[in-house]
Amino acid sequence: MNIPFKKLHGAGNDFIIIEYDSFPYEDQFPELALRSCHRRFGIGADGLMVVATSPSADFKMYYYNSDGSRGNMCGNGIRCFTKFVYDEGLIKTKEFKIETLAGVLTVVITTKNNKAHTVNVSMGKMILEPSNIPVKTEKKTDFINEELEIEGRKFIISTVLMGVPHTVIFTEELDIDLIKKYGPMIENHWLFPEKTNVNFAQIVDRTHVKVGTWERGAGHTLACGTGVTSVCGVAHLLNLVEDVVWVDAEGGRLKITIHQDQQLEMEGPAEDICCGIYFFDNPA
Repeated sequence: MNIPFKKLHGAGNDFIIIEYDSFPYEDQFPELALRSCHRRFGIGADGLMVVATSPSADFKMYYYNSDGSRGNMCGNGIRCFTKFVYDEGLIKTKEFKIETLAGVLTVVITTKNNKAHTVNVSMGKMILEPSNIPVKTEKKTDFINEELEIEGRKFIISTVLMGVPHTVIFTEELDIDLIKKYGPMIENHWLFPEKTNVNFAQIVDRTHVKVGTWERGAGHTLACGTGVTSVCGVAHLLNLVEDVVWVDAEGGRLKITIHQDQQLEMEGPAEDICCGIYFFDNPA
């Protein structure tokens, strides 16, 4: 089966995007993601998104990680999704709504040369209650600044739900070896029955943060929109940052705004990489 696709990235987080009508086999989406996202035998990407119609919004976003697991939301992904539908002429307005498993989110586009350039996403509020994240703990209100020991090393962690579970660890300096060693251990720790994304963050000053991420279902990635948003939300909760924060991920810079009612906004770029036809065996 021949499937038209585009590949885009948001701050280095790359995605394959297709339209539902070109592959209307939902039961095959996990296998399609697993195969097409492979960086040797497929196109190569951190995730797959499918553009579909929605009864409650302008579009519905199906999102799958590169391991074939479904994700509720993806911050960098939704910016790429937004650019795709606008640039393909599927919608004319620069503000619209997208249905995700984490709820209906509003996006606003700025354009350059009649193409979507940057996207602002209303991310909603962090969910702090451990039972809703979920985290296996007797704590009821939040799981902030808790101690976790991994192979003799102690970490102070904070875990929230920002569409998907995110664990935030503040560190003096970012170390890629630290992320790759402890990221998967924390992701799969028994505390997190649905696993967790892991974000190591360095506070440079009150308006500037650096973040490195180990993504649940994708491994080490160059950026994670929901992760960056979670880092800033937790840092603001701990009075470490101001209301507007610039975040340097490994793949690019994002802007996070924390409003007085704790609503979070993410703004950043989305860029085309390539387009083509992916050859996929006919579904059984």
